[in-house]
Parts: sequence; structure tokens; C-alpha cells
Amino acid sequence: MMMVRKSKGLGERHQKILGFIEEYQNKYKHPPSIREIGEYCDISSTSVVNYYLDQLEKSGHIERDRKISRGLRLSHVNAYSSDMLRVPILGPIAAGIPLPELQPGVSYMTDNEVNAVDIARNMLPSKEKGNDLYALEVKGDSMIDAMINDGDIVVLKPAIEARNGEMVAVWMPRENQATLKYFFKEKDGYRLQPANPTMKPILIKKTEPLEIKGKVIMVIRKVEMLS
Repeated sequence: MMMVRKSKGLGERHQKILGFIEEYQNKYKHPPSIREIGEYCDISSTSVVNYYLDQLEKSGHIERDRKISRGLRLSHVNAYSSDMLRVPILGPIAAGIPLPELQPGVSYMTDNEVNAVDIARNMLPSKEKGNDLYALEVKGDSMIDAMINDGDIVVLKPAIEARNGEMVAVWMPRENQATLKYFFKEKDGYRLQPANPTMKPILIKKTEPLEIKGKVIMVIRKVEMLS
């Protein structure tokens, strides 16, 4: 399981800077200077420009080389190519909200999908093609010790079975509850283990219905960005 960061919506000034860098690069074949960015965006202080560029670098939108003049460029995150994969966010994973019906090998991406996340294919596990992946928005803090917080996005591969210790999305029809937990098969049933010491595991008897919907392969951390 891998973790990456994702901005929770760029601020207006971040977007303006990104747009200017792209337009300038296309026109002059080299990136703009710090001062040129400031003039275009009505920012008088170069240190403030640097602050926004640092934010864009941390969010993965640009790459910087501070040893050279004009040492910045747009990262691959901004390029929609064969190296990028768009994964649909099918909704939240929360109690009382059923998980979608999913089948391995089936793509759930549509041409006009708006609620989606873009992932570089080279960030996926080597054996994972990614064509049938989907994502869910985490609700709650039951997995905080696994560095998964409320509002984060988990990327999953459809699955109906899991090994002990794997993190899975589960639907429990009898409880009308969906949950994200570590999965363990035990003698008398199943244990769904949270990664939060203040919470108890969910114990499911073998006679009770339990539906595994997918295995987590990546976590996209929510990052608040200042405008």
C-alpha cells in the first residue's frame, strides 16, 4: 500500500500561477522567473511568490531546482497522457451507505467523469495495471494509526476475498454498515481491526453475511492549501 498527497482544491492564486507557468513555457520554451510570476499575479514580494511555489511543489504540481535560474517546471501531475490513470471516486465509505457492486477487471470510469483522481501509473504496484481501480472518500478516524484520516481518499482494487492483515472495504448487510478495516479470518468468524487504540474490533460470526468489496492499494492524503 502506497501513500501520496492530493490538494483539496487549489486556491485561486495557485491556479493563476500554474496557468501562467504553462502559458509562458509554451510561448518562450523556458519557464518564467520569480519576478515575472509576481508581476503577472500582482504579487510585489518575491518571498510571497516563493511561498506559493513551495506549496505547488509540495502538492506535486511543479518541480524546482533552486541551484539554477528559472529552475522550475510543471510536473507530470499536470499532463494527461498514457502515463496517467484517472480513477473514479465512487462515493464515501461510511456507515449506512452501501458500497457499490464491483467486479474485478471491469472499468468504472466514464468519459465525462468529474469526481475522479489522477494517479501516475508508475506509482501503482508493479503488477497492477489499474484499469479496474476505484476510490472512496474516508469518513471517520478508525484508521488514524495507519495514517488514514477523515477526508482522505483510498484507492482500491475490487476483490471478494482477502488475506489476514490486508486493509479492505467491507459491507455488512445485517448492520447496514460499510467500513474500512484490517481483515483477519479467525476460528469462529472474522475480525475487522481498526487502527485506532480507542476503538474495539468488529467481530463477525461465520454465519453472518460479510461482503469484501476491495483491497486498499494506495492512500491519497488530504492536504489543505492556503489561497
